[in-house]
Amino acid sequence: MADDSESFFRKHWEGYKEFWGERFSFLENYSRFIKRDNPLPSWSASDVEEFIASDPVHGPTLKTAREAAKFGLAGSVIGAVSTAGVAWKYSRSFHGAGLSFLAGGVFGWTFGQEIANHWLQLYRLDTMAAQVKFMEWWENKCDRRD
Repeated sequence: MADDSESFFRKHWEGYKEFWGERFSFLENYSRFIKRDNPLPSWSASDVEEFIASDPVHGPTLKTAREAAKFGLAGSVIGAVSTAGVAWKYSRSFHGAGLSFLAGGVFGWTFGQEIANHWLQLYRLDTMAAQVKFMEWWENKCDRRD
């Protein structure tokens, strides 16, 4: 009987892993960069600009994705400050204002990314492919240095 319940749970676990593996399959694109024996060194803004200038296909897409992050950051600041301000004004509760600050930052980032998605038409671009190409370029560049 123990074997039956064990196989049931193993089958259930495999199904669970498969279900979530399909939904997070995009993480496989980055796993070869994350699961390295020796990690890649940090890159600078000038390295990213060098890639953008050197790759006519993925460079402009990566540049646009970097601009979209600025929208998210602006939305996060606006959302965090405004919601914390309103919470503080009406409650004078430090923990309530703090939680509002955190939640407003997350919500603001989300709205900022949505605005960037439409404003910069990110839905037309494959930003993940551009990021993976940058990581491959950075990996090759670092391997050439060594």
